[in-house]
Amino acid sequence: MKALVLTAASKFEYKDVPEPEIGPRDVMIRVRACGICGSDVHGMDGSSGRRQPPIIMGHEASGEIAAIGSEVTRVQVGDRVTFDSTIYCGECDFCRSGAKNLCDNRRVIGVSCDEYRQDGAMAEYIAVPERILYMLPDQLSFEHAAMIEPLSVAFHAVNVTPIRINDSVAVIGSGLIGLLVIQTLRTAGCGRILAIDLDEKKLALAKQLGADRVYTPGDATVREVRRITGGKGVNLVYDAVGINASLRQAFDLIRKGGNVVLVGNLSKTVDFPMQYAVTREINTLTSCASNGEYEACLGMLDGKRIDLKPLLSGVQDLSEGAVWFEKLHRGADSLIKVVLKP
Repeated sequence: MKALVLTAASKFEYKDVPEPEIGPRDVMIRVRACGICGSDVHGMDGSSGRRQPPIIMGHEASGEIAAIGSEVTRVQVGDRVTFDSTIYCGECDFCRSGAKNLCDNRRVIGVSCDEYRQDGAMAEYIAVPERILYMLPDQLSFEHAAMIEPLSVAFHAVNVTPIRINDSVAVIGSGLIGLLVIQTLRTAGCGRILAIDLDEKKLALAKQLGADRVYTPGDATVREVRRITGGKGVNLVYDAVGINASLRQAFDLIRKGGNVVLVGNLSKTVDFPMQYAVTREINTLTSCASNGEYEACLGMLDGKRIDLKPLLSGVQDLSEGAVWFEKLHRGADSLIKVVLKP
């Protein structure tokens, strides 16, 4: 089969590779669409340590069942499906307690790190366990289905946060996850939603998708947010970036006793304002991947409560994947989500 393989730091080859084998509880999926995730773009140069070549990346995907193992009972050949980005064991203490995203034996599809190597979906076929599959509604396109994984990340970030009706919120970062968080917060009943980003085009999209006001980061924004909240700051801040500057902005915007939710992790480490957080009793929460939110995502998409169309920047052939990785890496054209089709 053909696959897009990261063969060295920032170097891709579109080439023939062996088809994956399936075990008795696995399925083979004919990949119809696979999104390029920001973590793939940031990991392709080797800086994250989680895309060690050679590796077939891609964990945001959809397709059709091409073959099933001897013990598979829930799906059949021809079914349209997507799948969780996390292969969880289902047997460890975390899985048994309902925290599958924290599984002790967790393997993320399309990731190669010191602990494991798990080829992904930027290929004609991928093999995954039946337990991580989700059936697609008939009217949902493969391209939009490939965006359910990042949507589930946004859903999980909102799920882990104690939200009250009409809470004021700031979302730092208007990339894909930030924009999906904005839409999710709107459906969750939040009041004033503020979007903060350096890119004016992304801010315009944030406003289109539910943000009440948009700002570029900086001290002037902090002063304005304080003004419109009666000097208090917002109830919630979501940091969908994960660098020193975005974390600092988050703590500047939050009110006493508020909740700062860390979703993005572009930097491995950041400076944490310990004294400021403690003396204002600011709650700091973190959100990792998703944990069972796929069904909710499918339901919301089926009910047209979430709009993915403005977020899909382009659908391209997998053979041209290297070109689009390069464009995303340099931030060309304010691209949000590029989906590759084998």
